[in-house]
Amino acid sequence: MTSFPTTWLDLREPADHAARHPALRSAAASLVGTGGLIVDLGCGTGSTVRALQPGLAPSARWRLVDHDAAVLREAGRRTAAETVLCDLAREEPPIAGAALVTASALLDLVSEAWIERLADALKARRSPFYAALSYDGLLSFDPPHSGDRAMIAALNAHQRTDKGFGPALGPDGAGALAAALRARGFEVRIEASPWRLGPGDAALVAALLPGIAGVAAGWGGMAKAEVEDWLAFRQARAADGRCLVGHVDLLAIL
Repeated sequence: MTSFPTTWLDLREPADHAARHPALRSAAASLVGTGGLIVDLGCGTGSTVRALQPGLAPSARWRLVDHDAAVLREAGRRTAAETVLCDLAREEPPIAGAALVTASALLDLVSEAWIERLADALKARRSPFYAALSYDGLLSFDPPHSGDRAMIAALNAHQRTDKGFGPALGPDGAGALAAALRARGFEVRIEASPWRLGPGDAALVAALLPGIAGVAAGWGGMAKAEVEDWLAFRQARAADGRCLVGHVDLLAIL
């Protein structure tokens, strides 16, 4: 399974919190009653806890689930929540007793088969599900560069490769889960939650760029010189340019 370092998770957290759709975030929090349990799948360092906690009763409980032991220890340290080491690609999600199941930046990494298994598990337990920040394939930069289209196409092709769950759905992940849950009787709402990055987000933009360039070098059919030219241009404009990264948030209730 794909792992992400805590430095990257910390760098993206402010943008993630700003991007979450406020109405869906509030609606998700309202589903958790006094003493209710929230299970966060692929928790990272606990960003979802910090995003939802202001709207929850103080007695709300968290179970944080991740396959990366080091990241999970950090999540426990930062949140004092229950932590569960679990390979979600191969094990059933530990969602028994949950008033709400959550995930962030996960659905674009998983396969259609995994989506179906998750939908079955949620239906069996009648668990509401709130998934934020699923990449939807939209990416744009300002000012433009002649290589943007090829770079973005390469990134979106790479998004569909195996991230540990089988062939990933990439930008179609949230839509696939919405369809699977609707077929099982859930009411599903999806809203846009894009990163809108500007000069104040230069460090995050600069961290994104090498990864996109690395993917394009392997998947985009672009010459090395073209990739290097794009990367140099984008790095030079990270401090004064703008970048939009499309995401969607999903809330499903049975």
